[in-house]
Amino acid sequence: MSVPPTPPVPPSRQLADHLATADRTRALLPALEEVAHRLIAVYQGDGRLYTFGNGGSAADAQHLAAELIGRYLRERRPLPAVSLSTDPSVVSCIGNDHAFDDVFARQVEALARPGDMVIGFSTSGRSPNVVRGLAAARAAGAVTVLFGGGTEGGGPAAAHADHALIVPEAATARVQEMHLTLLHLLSEQVDAWAATTDHDRLESRV
Repeated sequence: MSVPPTPPVPPSRQLADHLATADRTRALLPALEEVAHRLIAVYQGDGRLYTFGNGGSAADAQHLAAELIGRYLRERRPLPAVSLSTDPSVVSCIGNDHAFDDVFARQVEALARPGDMVIGFSTSGRSPNVVRGLAAARAAGAVTVLFGGGTEGGGPAAAHADHALIVPEAATARVQEMHLTLLHLLSEQVDAWAATTDHDRLESRV
């Protein structure tokens, strides 16, 4: 016997759930500030940022890299950031010749160095390729960050994260909505720092 389709959740209920999750996410703001300070220190030391994730989390990883290379709100120099899910030749090569679980770890092993930062996005914290990517980043001496979610402390990926921003929510859509907010808050802090230092350098030359 077929199972009838689940009726749609009313938009008002979805919005109420979003706002409730956003309110609980306030508790992550001190940790987010610490990640911003660490990323600024990475850039002050001429380091690089690498990001990755799957599906919607890949989009978030690319979004963060784009905000840093381009700009968030201010005119300033481009900041070095690379999303490791964007090259289909590399990703499919590693997936075919090695394993899909290694698509991020192998790139991290090739690129990341001490003084860099690596950020993995996973709504559950259980994606094997994200777990392995963060583990490889820690082994390489990079600062590791997890944008995660759920009610289990960020899953196995959290064990390899120096900083874990775990949205306290099980629903994937709500977690991704908060990841977008958090990456924008992070972009704002780094954007403001870069624009200020650019201005100070210009003023010192006058």
